[in-house]
Amino acid sequence: MRHVIVTGGSRGLGLGLVEGLLAEGYWVSTCSRRPSDELQHLHGPRLFWQAADMTDGDSVIRFVEAAATWGVEGGATLWGLVNNAGIAREGILATFPDAETAAVIQTNLVGAIQTARTVLRHLLRQGGAGRIVNISSIIGLRGYTGLAAYSASKAGLDGLTRALAREVGRRGITVNSVAPGYLDTEMSGTLSAEQRRQIVRRTPLGRLGTAADVEPVVRFLLSDAAAFITGQTLVVDGGITG
Repeated sequence: MRHVIVTGGSRGLGLGLVEGLLAEGYWVSTCSRRPSDELQHLHGPRLFWQAADMTDGDSVIRFVEAAATWGVEGGATLWGLVNNAGIAREGILATFPDAETAAVIQTNLVGAIQTARTVLRHLLRQGGAGRIVNISSIIGLRGYTGLAAYSASKAGLDGLTRALAREVGRRGITVNSVAPGYLDTEMSGTLSAEQRRQIVRRTPLGRLGTAADVEPVVRFLLSDAAAFITGQTLVVDGGITG
């Protein structure tokens, strides 16, 4: 009866995380700006969805509070958070619009901080113990031309992971990041066919990743088996950054 909150669970990696956690027996709350058909097909007594905009702090807080109440009413204990919601906007920084920069940083980093803060307040009121997993990216570790704002936001998530792990470790709460490589999801749809071929050629395992490659790693970090792992960034990229 453990309850995990997953942001951005309507499609792509987030949807895969929601599916995997439900299959594992977790109660799952998720949010997105609007529901997808795929998410609606997963409806059931252990799934809660509410619209939320990660660029709107009040919207984020309302979602977490509603999710927490739903879990308590169902008898599930709030256990973890997966900060997955994110957007990518491509463009050379010298000509990149301020509005686009703000949207990326607010969604990927500030929204994650606000969500973590609200969830942590609930975990601490419960007496501690729990898990936070931030979905960062190898782009935050290595960079990529045309993705400076995105790279900065994901590097910021890894910094958040390390600092927060020190803050809450003594309360039995672990904080880790998972840094996926290039995934065959909607977010990689802006890659040209040649870019995809280049990435596949540079990847030792010879393919793009999938949500199914990342979900078990997140699930492991949420589990009791990962109780002594905190402040770490686990890379899941088919070897491309090796």
